[in-house]
Amino acid sequence: MSQGQPSDGRVEALWIKRAQRGPMDAVREAQFIARRGLAGNADVGGRRQVTIISRERWYELTATLGEVDPVLRRANLMVSGIELVASRGRLLQTGAALVRINGETRPCRSLDFALEGLQHALDPRWGGGAYAEVIEGAVVRVGDVVQWVEAPET
Repeated sequence: MSQGQPSDGRVEALWIKRAQRGPMDAVREAQFIARRGLAGNADVGGRRQVTIISRERWYELTATLGEVDPVLRRANLMVSGIELVASRGRLLQTGAALVRINGETRPCRSLDFALEGLQHALDPRWGGGAYAEVIEGAVVRVGDVVQWVEAPET
């Protein structure tokens, strides 16, 4: 049996941050650029090119806070049907793009500036999502399939 999920996930939302600490703009599609990140996004290069949250985990952890807009997390990508917990090192096919999960995105204090209690709510394992680098670039659209892929043999 493969490491992947029994069914595919989906891209639920995409956001671009046009400036450091700037607003997150919802978009219907985004250009993922290999070794860089998202076109037009303030954070480029390095190991933290794309931040990802799981729709299911988001709603599970924020349920006690009432209705919370996921844009407050300031992630670039929201997926459904994909479990991000303990996914470090795994490859995630996101539409036609491929990203490598490099680690857990720990929730920071700035989340409480957006909504009191949000940092604490997202503190449990991988509640803040994951960060990744783009391995293969492509245009990714809301509604695209998302699935785990096996690493090529080396």
